[in-house]
Amino acid sequence: MATIEAICISRKKGRVKKPVPRAEFRTNHGIVGDAHAGDWHRQISLLPLESINLMREKIPNLADGAFAENLITRGLDYSRIAIGTRLHLGGHILLEVTQIGKECHTACAIRSLTGDCIMPREGVFCRVLRGGILEPGEPVRVLPAPEVTEKTLKKTEETTNYTN
Repeated sequence: MATIEAICISRKKGRVKKPVPRAEFRTNHGIVGDAHAGDWHRQISLLPLESINLMREKIPNLADGAFAENLITRGLDYSRIAIGTRLHLGGHILLEVTQIGKECHTACAIRSLTGDCIMPREGVFCRVLRGGILEPGEPVRVLPAPEVTEKTLKKTEETTNYTN
């Protein structure tokens, strides 16, 4: 079973996020108190613990939240995740995947130290469809994406910029 290993937030963008013992996810907003929350497609970011641990082989003291990720997961099969996939967190929270990967910002300290950063390849970004409270240790389930129609494709093309 896949689980949430850590929840991280920051008050300002461009800062390393810090782990918190629990978080409130608000529908169409993100995590209350996190700088990336708001009315856009990247309200929540996820990274796999397994990939973070590989980076820790190069940077042993790499802290949770160092990639500015909100959620660190363990045992989640990211190969099953595509845009439109739904993720059920804990008992109530429902996320929809809106973007996979992103450009690394120019001042990325991790890339400067190692020559690599996993967020551009492996970061998963979501919007909150249904909110609730989440704590580390709670389960993550992958749900199939709802049926995609021409209408939803057109709406996505008109309203979303997934380049950054």
